[in-house]
Amino acid sequence: MDVHANPAHGSQASHASGPATRTLELQGLSCPLPILKAKKALGEMNSGEQLLVISTDRGAWDDFDYFCANTGHALLERKEDQGQFKFLIRCK
Repeated sequence: MDVHANPAHGSQASHASGPATRTLELQGLSCPLPILKAKKALGEMNSGEQLLVISTDRGAWDDFDYFCANTGHALLERKEDQGQFKFLIRCK
């Protein structure tokens, strides 16, 4: 998975370490549900665990960047793949 791998947004090096602890498949849900469900899942996880979020909501690309920047969780990777947006987040 490439970090920030969206042609409109450029790319950066990967900072991921290991597989996701938990996966949320949120295809078909629109804002704000992907963020709310991820927030709930992260609240149930231990510090350092990783959450993989899969969404089809185009707004999620920027939403998860903003969410992580403002909550202290680390957005390790984000990728667009055939209409799906994948976010790997490390719990604070």
